[in-house]
Amino acid sequence: QVQLVESGGGSVQAGGSLSLSCAYSEDMYNSRYCMAWIRQAPGKEREEVASIDVYGDEGYADSVKGRFTIYKDGAKNTLSLQMNSLKPEDTGMYYCAASGGPSCDRKPSEYDYWGQGIKVTVSS
Repeated sequence: QVQLVESGGGSVQAGGSLSLSCAYSEDMYNSRYCMAWIRQAPGKEREEVASIDVYGDEGYADSVKGRFTIYKDGAKNTLSLQMNSLKPEDTGMYYCAASGGPSCDRKPSEYDYWGQGIKVTVSS
């Protein structure tokens, strides 16, 4: 059974940094999953901010390129998101998501598994 549990997040002033972690279940270790961080700002649709496919290829939304880094640690079954130079528009709920298959070429609604979400607040 796929399980995703996020931790980290919180509140920070603009320009600061935060790190998110997602612990995923061990039965995903040898499986081929695309994994991603998806956020939802108040009143807006869900947006994929970063993804990593089974080959280790990373993808980023234009709005976070150069500021966010996604990292998958197979030994620890952890997916992380390092967020630097945060902006107020980065505020929202951040979800760890996964979907079967090697590629991450999909819409947020097409992810099969989701964590409970964790809140990130960036004040100006």
